[in-house]
Amino acid sequence: MLNYIIKRLFYGFLVFIGVVTIVFLLFNVLPGDPARMMLGQRADSASVAAINKDLGRDKPLFEQYLGYLNDLSPVSIHHLKNDDAFWFLDREKYPEAKKLFTIGKDRVVVLKYPYFRRSYQTKQRVSEILFEAFPKTALLAVVSISIALILGLIIGVFSALHRDSIFDRIALVFSVSGMAIPSFFAAILFAWVFAYLLADYTHLSMFGSLYTVDDFGRGEYINLKNLILPAVVLGIRPLAIVVELTRSSLLEVLSSDYIRTAKAKGLSKRKVIINHAMKNALNPVVTAISGWLASLMAGAVFVEYVFDWKGVGVAIVNALTKYDFPVVMGAVLFISVILVFINIAVDIIYAWLDPRIRLS
Repeated sequence: MLNYIIKRLFYGFLVFIGVVTIVFLLFNVLPGDPARMMLGQRADSASVAAINKDLGRDKPLFEQYLGYLNDLSPVSIHHLKNDDAFWFLDREKYPEAKKLFTIGKDRVVVLKYPYFRRSYQTKQRVSEILFEAFPKTALLAVVSISIALILGLIIGVFSALHRDSIFDRIALVFSVSGMAIPSFFAAILFAWVFAYLLADYTHLSMFGSLYTVDDFGRGEYINLKNLILPAVVLGIRPLAIVVELTRSSLLEVLSSDYIRTAKAKGLSKRKVIINHAMKNALNPVVTAISGWLASLMAGAVFVEYVFDWKGVGVAIVNALTKYDFPVVMGAVLFISVILVFINIAVDIIYAWLDPRIRLS
């Protein structure tokens, strides 16, 4: 099992390096000069050159790429004496850096947090922007996937146990419809129906984030009511997937030989389903949920924007409209790290559920 975990961690690291490379190349060949974006109408040749030098954009592309990897790496190498070099220990960038050891006379290896650069527009550290927005996106994703898992398993099991019934047919129609509806369209539709047409009954708002400013000047307070519509909309597609997979997988397992043997031994239907059928039937569901977590993150961009949920999705959209590339790059990499670790965790869970995976 340990070798399997190490192998999955190594593959995850390779995936992350590939994502970093693609993101860096993509955003460094796009048109636009960050220095002129930062200076606006005050831009002149000397100021633009100074900003580009400070950003490291006056260096060859490969050197910029190595510098970006050095910034992202928790263990990095820096020059101590030559401030004109591309790497140097900058306390403004790395205030928490701890010296590990020196290499020669002018280089030091340090331990630090990954540095995602600074926003072109606000000069705020990208990590601060992301850590401020991420808890809201994480809450939205967790609530959405919880809704999808709980309701999906219940509906899928009931549908499989009552195959070809009216309930089963309705569940199949729902599954197909749920997978076909884009997140942004569902968000607009739900906002219009439940927060506009039926607002007098639902008391839901078309816009609103986790925190709401008190009308009487008493600060912010948590408003969980604003979570309902975004979470339901974001959970529609994974819910449809879980229903369909649970139903089909459970039907396949129930027709297997060992289930017939368990029934022949006199076990009750409830024990057969819970103790024997469900464990094997959950394998494809667990795998699908890991893939749909990536879709949840992508769909959250549109859902958050429609409902004005101040999470990572809104931060990405705002950064794109202002060509604030460091924020977009940092958000993509931040989400990529999360997804890599989620996929590794799901692979480990899957290997635990089915030991044959570790041998393949």
